[in-house]
Amino acid sequence: MNKVKFIYNPYSGEGAILKEIDKIIDMHQKKGYTIIPYRIERGVDIKEAFKDIDESYKYILIAGGDGTIDSVVNAMKQEGIELPIGILPVGTANDFARFLGMTNNIDNDIEKILNSEPMKIDIGHVNDKYFVNVLSTGLFTDVSQKTDTNLKNTLGKLAYYIKGIEQLPKFRSLDVKITANGKIYDTPMYLILVFNGQTAGGFKIALDAKVDDGLLDVFILKSCHIAEFIHVFLKFMMGEHMDDPRVEYVKTKELLIESTEGIVTDIDGEKGPDFPLRVSCIKDGIEVLGVNKL
Repeated sequence: MNKVKFIYNPYSGEGAILKEIDKIIDMHQKKGYTIIPYRIERGVDIKEAFKDIDESYKYILIAGGDGTIDSVVNAMKQEGIELPIGILPVGTANDFARFLGMTNNIDNDIEKILNSEPMKIDIGHVNDKYFVNVLSTGLFTDVSQKTDTNLKNTLGKLAYYIKGIEQLPKFRSLDVKITANGKIYDTPMYLILVFNGQTAGGFKIALDAKVDDGLLDVFILKSCHIAEFIHVFLKFMMGEHMDDPRVEYVKTKELLIESTEGIVTDIDGEKGPDFPLRVSCIKDGIEVLGVNKL
């Protein structure tokens, strides 16, 4: 028997996936697969989804946003499960799935997954956790963690921007030390973004990022006047930030981030580990189905 473990988040995107479950089962059955569903439940360790995993399972199908993908991948790594994954992006933020070429059309995405071969891609690793899309620290990095789920489902990405505006009164430069490629970056800064993917909050920031090059793309937004910050932020939105002198851009296999500021970290919209952060790229860290050749 060819089984597929289907892990879905009923809280993502106003429960959009719930209307598609019969279609998902039907399309898989026609290809000779048996869907074994697992509903993500708040307060229940997602490792429970893998208790019955054996050689009869062919891949893991994940329906949710970036945070859901991150949680499943972390659980798989901790449990030593090396099956390929397929992604149905139905969350508020679907940055990583979009980078891989997935859409919000369930029919198209399942067809791509069912008619593809697994492709090895990189994943990020920080301390004892993994991340698929982006690690961040500094200003605004806890926005996703502080944004109410109902607000996310109602307003979508706009909810993040509203929450970000609330943080402006706390605006200040931060003392953070970054070591990468044998160089130290320790000028006052506002924000650090470490990409395995390309986009954050729907903005394509890591324009040159590749998902299979074994490298992370690091952006450091240096301290500047508030008016300059707004100007740089607008350049980020328009994809015109790569050559801005207030933005330090580094490609690296690994880096160390140190700070005593007491600021939080974020990995794919969820709370990240405490400082110091030992970050690395795990080349070919996971196999994914339905991926556009990048």
